[in-house]
Amino acid sequence: MRAAELVEQRRKAWFELDELCELPLAQWRPQQAMRFAALYRAACTDLAMSDQLGLPPATIDYLQRLVARSHSRLYSSNSFPVSTWYRFVTQTAPRAVFSDVCVRIAFCVFFGMFSIAAFLGWAEGIFPNFAENIIGQEQIEQFETMYAAPMDGNQDRYIMAAAYYIQHNTSIGLECFALGTLIIPTIVKLAYNALVLGAVFGYMARADVSQGDNFFQFVTAHGVFELTAIALSAAAGLRMGFGWIFTNGLTRLDSFRKNTERALPLIFVSVVLFILAAFTEGFISPSPLPYFFKIIWAIGSASGLMFYFCIMGYPVEGPGNETKGI
Repeated sequence: MRAAELVEQRRKAWFELDELCELPLAQWRPQQAMRFAALYRAACTDLAMSDQLGLPPATIDYLQRLVARSHSRLYSSNSFPVSTWYRFVTQTAPRAVFSDVCVRIAFCVFFGMFSIAAFLGWAEGIFPNFAENIIGQEQIEQFETMYAAPMDGNQDRYIMAAAYYIQHNTSIGLECFALGTLIIPTIVKLAYNALVLGAVFGYMARADVSQGDNFFQFVTAHGVFELTAIALSAAAGLRMGFGWIFTNGLTRLDSFRKNTERALPLIFVSVVLFILAAFTEGFISPSPLPYFFKIIWAIGSASGLMFYFCIMGYPVEGPGNETKGI
């Protein structure tokens, strides 16, 4: 093959690689990354064989610069600069939470069932033995024993309780996320745990349960972070599960990959919330701080999440901010 024919045949691929080098990494889609790798390998082969093929000096110089730029882009893609982190945390993540229909489904199921169960567990006169039937008498007795004594400033007493709740609620989030690809099991798991947690809160809020004051002394501060993290974990799982069903014209595998990418911000936020919940549960919840302070902490936590999800997450029109569709 003559050099002129080879240049004409390969020119389109070189220009495509050149355009991908100009495109910011944050805007790359999985298909573009795979295409970039294939084009880069082909350009390296063209450059290596340029002498044998007798390519013009200008073409060889262009290929050398193109391969160098591609190499730089490829091996700098492993870094995550501060500006990219900042944009991800302040724009990508809150907008993903605000606009994702899976988040709305998970929040409605979890907090809806939680609220209903809490009311039914509290209103003993209207719904007798509801909490006992949901939680079990043995579990109720364990809760009453655990919170029989008031906070006395000895945090060692509560380290086991804090560790148990961190492990238990984190495992709930992980299970909801892992079952997300099956959709129905995640919704069932989420609803069941919301029912149990709501029944516990409702039972402990009864006027005749003396341990209720100590219970709320312990759970008020960290509850906002922990419950929200569980719901977001389930939403991330549902997002990947919906990728198998609502493909929007893609193959099921490509749709799953795309939805997995969309689930990453939800996973990120849920992990951060679990960390905040663990910190609060380890240092603030079991402390002898006044209950008023813990209420303020909970209100501040809820307000902060509302600001992050609703104000910072409010969609802004522009490229890369697509929010429509399942």
